[in-house]
Amino acid sequence: MSDSVSYLTLVRMPAAARPHSPDAGAAGATRRVPRQERSRRRVEGILDAAARLVVERGVEALTTRDIAAAAGAPVASLYQYFADKEDVLLALAQRDMDEMDTQVADDLATIEILSVRSLVRTTMGAFVKVYRRRPAFVQIYLRGRTNAAVHRFGREHNARIAESLFDYAIDAGLARNELTLEVAELAVEVGDRVFQLAYETDDGGDQRLVEEGMTMMTAYLERYATPEGLEGIRL
Repeated sequence: MSDSVSYLTLVRMPAAARPHSPDAGAAGATRRVPRQERSRRRVEGILDAAARLVVERGVEALTTRDIAAAAGAPVASLYQYFADKEDVLLALAQRDMDEMDTQVADDLATIEILSVRSLVRTTMGAFVKVYRRRPAFVQIYLRGRTNAAVHRFGREHNARIAESLFDYAIDAGLARNELTLEVAELAVEVGDRVFQLAYETDDGGDQRLVEEGMTMMTAYLERYATPEGLEGIRL
């Protein structure tokens, strides 16, 4: 279960059942999925424009009219694909979260010695890489939780990540049966809060705080580790 395909299978399977998927608007309307290349480019252009505006103005100041203008598209075109501003924000968050899932999977695939410690550090380190590449994601996901839709998305994603990493750790033989999903969810929520604090005012993130978070998370989860989870499994 240590290769990237296995991890991505684990992390993305529950997403289909998530009530607020990227193909559903805030009001529950089904989003039109672009089929043609031209339409896909238009949607990507809208998302890229929204990302720029989020960095410049913040989440709360964003409007659909401003997004359409920045993308050089009529407002009506935006509403062909997105129900409202929250729908655009969730699509942006989902796009970057998919990139994060891929980054975690790729980095896990390079681990030579798999342990609880290396799993925690690799996962959190992958998050940092994406935060550096995607400053709008920092604004939306780490600083935009006053928005109800973004807050809900964050909690749902944390639960999905916790379940995926829990399954990964159990299947890899890193954790004893005493490790519960509730413990994994608490660990992910604490790690999420560490990132919120680290990026609260620093666009580059307070890496000393991130490092402390890694140490704290590792110590907490090692309480449930098998001998192999503590010593490491050579892959």
